Amino acid sequence: MKNAKSIVLLSGGLDSSVSLALALRKGLKVKSALTFDYGQKSAGQEIRAARMLSRKYRINHKVFNLKWLGKLVSNPLIDKTKPVPHPSEYSKITSKSVWIPNRNALFINIAASFAEALGYQYIITGFNKEEAVNFPDNSIPFINAINKTLHYSTLKSITVISPTAKMDKKQIIMQGKKLGLPLDKLWSCYEGGKQPCGLCESCRRRSNLSF
Repeated sequence: MKNAKSIVLLSGGLDSSVSLALALRKGLKVKSALTFDYGQKSAGQEIRAARMLSRKYRINHKVFNLKWLGKLVSNPLIDKTKPVPHPSEYSKITSKSVWIPNRNALFINIAASFAEALGYQYIITGFNKEEAVNFPDNSIPFINAINKTLHYSTLKSITVISPTAKMDKKQIIMQGKKLGLPLDKLWSCYEGGKQPCGLCESCRRRSNLSF
């Protein structure tokens, strides 16, 4: 794995940023970062944070316009007329309300096209075991399944890895601090204001607040 050329899916949030830093520490040569704008309210802040990290680590950064994806659903992540849920507990119901169909698989397949064309071996993603409970496309079984698919859909057997997949948010935050990441400049909030809302599921997980 050391010195292998790689591409990272970088949202500018906690998980993907820590995964990037961990991959670099392991010796991977991360050459490119992809950030996706699918019409989410937080797109501007995510792009800003991802661009900042890409400059920090001297990585080529690309932003993809996938706003057609957001137009497929009427979703609080995208629709400005719908408030983002402020859940009193984590559940499949609240997770379903912010679900974007096939989002992570789509992102990975776009990255796989880049990886094979440019001679990269790994796609780095930021998943975690907390969200995997209600978001199956954040899970290790999902990674294993899509890697089987990539074995057939790429000639060079591009491989997805996620250094944070077995961690919870508290562990990821601890890693971020150890790695010297500018945690205050990352963006995990579902909203796109000047400051994180502190109330959405993503904010509350990052803050490690108990319900």
